[in-house]
Amino acid sequence: MAALTRLSKPSFTSLSSVSRISRCLYSGIAPEPSSHGASPYSPRLGPKPNLSVKDPKDRNVQWVFLGSPGVGKGTYASRLSNLLGVPHIATGDLVREELAASGPLSKELSEIVNQGKLVSDEIIISLLSKRLEAGGAKGELGFILDGFPRTIRQAEILEGVTEIDLVLNLKLREDVLVEKCLGRRMCSQCGGNFNVASINVKDSNGSPPISMAPLLPPPHCMSKLVTRADDTEEVVKHRIHVYNEKSRPVEEFYRSRGKLLEFDLPGGIPESWPKLLEVLNLDEYKEKQSAAA
Repeated sequence: MAALTRLSKPSFTSLSSVSRISRCLYSGIAPEPSSHGASPYSPRLGPKPNLSVKDPKDRNVQWVFLGSPGVGKGTYASRLSNLLGVPHIATGDLVREELAASGPLSKELSEIVNQGKLVSDEIIISLLSKRLEAGGAKGELGFILDGFPRTIRQAEILEGVTEIDLVLNLKLREDVLVEKCLGRRMCSQCGGNFNVASINVKDSNGSPPISMAPLLPPPHCMSKLVTRADDTEEVVKHRIHVYNEKSRPVEEFYRSRGKLLEFDLPGGIPESWPKLLEVLNLDEYKEKQSAAA
């Protein structure tokens, strides 16, 4: 309970900060560093950071999740959100909600997503600003950002308005990523997400073997499974390539600030979740794993 009490400190992005994000993005100018003491970004890396994950009782949870498409950012961010009592804000979900709502951006978004392209900064920041404003109105404190920032420009804008406490970079072999993405399914009735891929990849070039059991739906959903339009092999590989080209520099951005924690997924949820809690100094929450499932 002490850890959750600490989360109530008022350090979440204010509504004025949200407006400032939008102004900076549309003007093309990154904001000046905030009073949190972060220095301007330099592409040259400093010394290798000696990152020590602090105990959540000692600080608010204001985290960013990085990782290639399909690595599982949403799965683990959602579990940690439930465990720690802070909102999980996934830009991918914001995009899908806008598509489903048939709003003014839906047609443009549909074309972008179906072609496997990255959504523009202007659209993402518009959706994120709306989400943060709604959360601020409800009194939300803290956050776990999933899918933002994905460029140095976005990271600079975010750094200028709020402090990022920890950046968790989830990593998985590309061949496993592709197979995992191609196995994704959604129930057309309940909206549940599942995965029909049974992955058993042998060790290769020094990489350990990886096994991931399928995440099958309940019987009443089995006949209603659909595949996302953008989950074809060509689109998946293109999406990973785009991520490698444009998003990995963000890892260096946060590594140079000593905030990046890289976590190689050893397998599926049963193997990875306990180890993730351990590296995040959340051992005391292990008995709550079922509540976060």
